[in-house]
Amino acid sequence: MLILSRKIDEQIKIGDNITITIIEVRGDQVKIGVEAPKSVKVFREEVFNAIQKENKAAAVGDAVSLDSLSKLINQ
Repeated sequence: MLILSRKIDEQIKIGDNITITIIEVRGDQVKIGVEAPKSVKVFREEVFNAIQKENKAAAVGDAVSLDSLSKLINQ
């Protein structure tokens, strides 16, 4: 993990087209701005984890549904 120190209005560049800007620091909270192409998905970690969980549940649900349909067809 790369650890960087930045002050308000300072930036971090990731590759050629992603920029992270420090917007505000208040106590133990830091507000950042992310500039990235629309093709790059940017999520807070807890949102990303929730999406992953829902995707896994849907995949398992689909498998169960397909199995149930298969049993119905073969009867």
